Amino acid sequence: MRRLALACLTALCACGAHAASQYDFLAAPETDLNRVYRVDRATGEMGACQYGLKENSVGVTICYPPGEGATAQTPSEYALLASRHDREAGVFRIDTRTGQMSICYVLNDAVVCTPQAK
Repeated sequence: MRRLALACLTALCACGAHAASQYDFLAAPETDLNRVYRVDRATGEMGACQYGLKENSVGVTICYPPGEGATAQTPSEYALLASRHDREAGVFRIDTRTGQMSICYVLNDAVVCTPQAK
């Protein structure tokens, strides 16, 4: 009985740890940009935030919501990958199950992504 209880507790802890890692984060590869992208690992929904100056304060966090192509996709397993191009402001959103990918970047006031392709 104690072994069963211990096994159940271990399984619950593992599920909690997995649920806590719902998002992946990645800095833009551009060397003079302080932007960090976020992807929901299950839905592929994208977002991004960066530091902004504000007079007479410590600054502000500017966040960009998902726009065209960056909203929730077909449920799968998504990840982010940066190119090695030091002047690239966007990142690749990769569906690790299908191998499809799209390029995501900030356009105006939202994160946008190209259609997924393989």
